[in-house]
Amino acid sequence: MTAVQGTAVDIPTEDGTADAYLAHPADGAAHPAVLLYMDAFGLRPRLRSMADRLAGEGYTVLVPNVFYRHGRAPLFELPEFIDPGARPEIFERIMPVMQALTAELAMRDAGAYLRWLAESPAVADGPVALTGYCLGARLSLLTAGTYPERVAAAAGFHGGRLATDTPDSPHLVAGKVTAELYFGHADQDPSLPQEQIERLEEALTAAGVRHRCDVYTGAPHGFTQADTASYHKEADERHWSALLDLLKRTF
Repeated sequence: MTAVQGTAVDIPTEDGTADAYLAHPADGAAHPAVLLYMDAFGLRPRLRSMADRLAGEGYTVLVPNVFYRHGRAPLFELPEFIDPGARPEIFERIMPVMQALTAELAMRDAGAYLRWLAESPAVADGPVALTGYCLGARLSLLTAGTYPERVAAAAGFHGGRLATDTPDSPHLVAGKVTAELYFGHADQDPSLPQEQIERLEEALTAAGVRHRCDVYTGAPHGFTQADTASYHKEADERHWSALLDLLKRTF
């Protein structure tokens, strides 16, 4: 692991300014970029620490506040340890904001994030990688299909609603994806039932996408997030191993 520098940055978008966190090795050199898509709880210390860990492996990592239209992070007042089961009012505040982020808006923003990375002196020339958590897994897949020329690899972990019967379901972009994909599903996840897991796998296979979809046995939705009651240490470490392996193959 190398020394890491982390800073707050602002990203101009077509609809305003997205606040974000940027982490990169503190060596003054340009490094391959990873766009890290947040979970529903938003940009907070846990995600910054995840970005720092990735940066320590030799990457420049951008974590945008994808809910920026509703305010700068932290958008929600969260406890130090998040237990949605004990605090249902947390999701009552989050759900309307999450639902307002349509696929169209999110992909317009994705273009801005990718342009910003392409212009950053901390980023090496070439395509980027993506990783996303919870709703971020949806955004990761959508971005890979919307900007195939810019994305070399994309991962998603404990993603929900990845292959629904709605016209904007992420799995429908499979035919446009050129990146290598990896998904780590939680097997205790009501937001991604078995039928959706199978539908996603079938869509990626039919489109000829290089991919791997693993189901993490015993892992709940949110298993990578150590500041929540859903954290599952074994599944989280498996996620890190799979993600870093994907990045090393890509860059």
